[in-house]
Amino acid sequence: MAISIAALSRKKDLWPWLLLAPLAVYMAVFFLVPLADVALMSVTEPRPTLANYERVLTTALYQRVFVNTFVTAIIVTICCLIVGYPLAYLMANSKPRTAMLILLVVTMSFWTSFLVRTYAWMVLLGNNGPLIWLLGALGMDQPPQLLFTRFSSTLAMVHILAPYMVMNIYSVMKKIDPTLIRSAESLGARGLSLFRHVYLPLTAPGIANGSVLVFVICLGFYVTPVLLGSPREQMIAGLIGNQVDEFLAFGMGSAMAMVLLLVTLVILTIYHRRFGLDKLWG
Repeated sequence: MAISIAALSRKKDLWPWLLLAPLAVYMAVFFLVPLADVALMSVTEPRPTLANYERVLTTALYQRVFVNTFVTAIIVTICCLIVGYPLAYLMANSKPRTAMLILLVVTMSFWTSFLVRTYAWMVLLGNNGPLIWLLGALGMDQPPQLLFTRFSSTLAMVHILAPYMVMNIYSVMKKIDPTLIRSAESLGARGLSLFRHVYLPLTAPGIANGSVLVFVICLGFYVTPVLLGSPREQMIAGLIGNQVDEFLAFGMGSAMAMVLLLVTLVILTIYHRRFGLDKLWG
């Protein structure tokens, strides 16, 4: 009897591992093995050496592209926060039906692929698009160049990534106990003071979640900056694509990818120490 109970206990202990086994196999085959191959190519192509990493870290071109990537990611994150915070606040303080309608509009963007949305922005911002036509109709003789600029790629990335910011902040705002706000008001907190000292600190985890998520995703954006951005303000994912597709420089492309991965892991490690990765999705 004791043996059967012990065997049953061992089987129960094995169940979580058996349930995780398919996911572990999938991750090993489709993520860890390709990642190991990229890491290997970064130090073996075209010959076994660390020259690829040396070039990535010391060449002015690659340094400029990395800086541009981080600057763009910061700008996109700030813009998403500016757009997403008021929208999340409106959702959290509206009637349930109105909140669901806004939530439906926000999540509709997930139903359309990045490529389709990017081409839609190309039509809107093109020289024959409606925005240029509107500027001309308003009396502007020489409308500015909108397409293939930092502005166009940033605008499109904000449009694509803003829902991530909205959903993270909204999930935190919905969990705020209304009695905390009423208590602060009873103690004399009003308007900006109430927002700055009470509401904003309560929503800070949502801001951090959304900002980290948007920033990390933006670091690896490829399609939108390549199709809409300026070649002079190229991002690292586009440069990696050029190295592999045009120059067949698999070693350099792999080295840049590994550096970008390392930087992303450092950011996530800092976030994990402060907030915990388990809170990244709200």
